[in-house]
Amino acid sequence: MSYREGRFWQPDVTVATIVVRDGRLLVVEERVNGKLVLNQPAGHLEPDESLHDAALRETREETGWDVRLTAFVGAYQWKAETGRHYLRFAFAAEPERHDPARPLDTGIERATWMTPTELEAARDRHRSPLVWRVVADHLAGRRHPLSMVQQLA
Repeated sequence: MSYREGRFWQPDVTVATIVVRDGRLLVVEERVNGKLVLNQPAGHLEPDESLHDAALRETREETGWDVRLTAFVGAYQWKAETGRHYLRFAFAAEPERHDPARPLDTGIERATWMTPTELEAARDRHRSPLVWRVVADHLAGRRHPLSMVQQLA
């Protein structure tokens, strides 16, 4: 596909949030195509939504946690085996409040806390290679100011 040929290609824009509490990472177990997989709280950007707001919303919807974003970890491009392209914006966050009565998004079985070692050992259950790559970058200290990601009015 080529823009010059009058065709338009667009990747799926997603956000992910790395939330750490007492050395553990907040992860979700979600059912995708009948398989139980692990992911960060993550999801698609919605129309007219900032990336920051999307990260906060997806974390709340998938885990019941309200968080405070603290840093931008990075942007990641990935082509899935299906041929779909993803552009993920990952943020670091601190947990603030949890609402255990909040219903979780469809497909989310549960939210849980895992050590980085536990999550890495479960690589065969990661929803995509983006899961560990984002965590590895976070663990390596990759943090950028939130101002690196801006929404213009």
